[in-house]
Amino acid sequence: MDRRELDRRSLLVLDKLVATVTPADLARPTPCAGWTLADLLRHQVSENHAFATAAREGSAPDWDAGDLGDDAPAAYRASVDDFLAAMADDAVLDRQLTINHFGTFPGTVAAHMHLVDTVAHGWDLARALGLPYEPDAEAVHVALKLAGRIPDEGREKNGSFAHRVEPEADASELDRFLALLGRDPAWTVS
Repeated sequence: MDRRELDRRSLLVLDKLVATVTPADLARPTPCAGWTLADLLRHQVSENHAFATAAREGSAPDWDAGDLGDDAPAAYRASVDDFLAAMADDAVLDRQLTINHFGTFPGTVAAHMHLVDTVAHGWDLARALGLPYEPDAEAVHVALKLAGRIPDEGREKNGSFAHRVEPEADASELDRFLALLGRDPAWTVS
């Protein structure tokens, strides 16, 4: 299946979570060490817009320029719309896109990278808000495959990934995916 469709379906799950966010929620802690919910949403807005710019122009000058303004859910929604519009052109899959500090990849790989980000941060959002997270099973399966290929070396570079953690022996695909990205699947707001 086209990674863009899996990402779109995953973003729909996040849309429902973000729509519940109130200004008071923005100070909540998240599973991302040192990040509040506002930091996480700003990161997602930044990434969505930067991926969109890279899809249109080949690269983005700033991967950390997201702004939540006075309405975080609206800023998030606008970033998703920008991303989906930029990725809708089938030609983007054949373009070479420079993705942040990670390097230059075919559009198909860039779409896969965004999917990993979407699935992971969907879980982060749900945990921070104390809500259930029910991601698309196929999206989790595909994201798990890419997460398994992220090298252990250099994970701290630019704060991109935490070190892997060991999942339970009977862990679900989602929990294995989270563990590969350094998240503790049992994390909850204290």
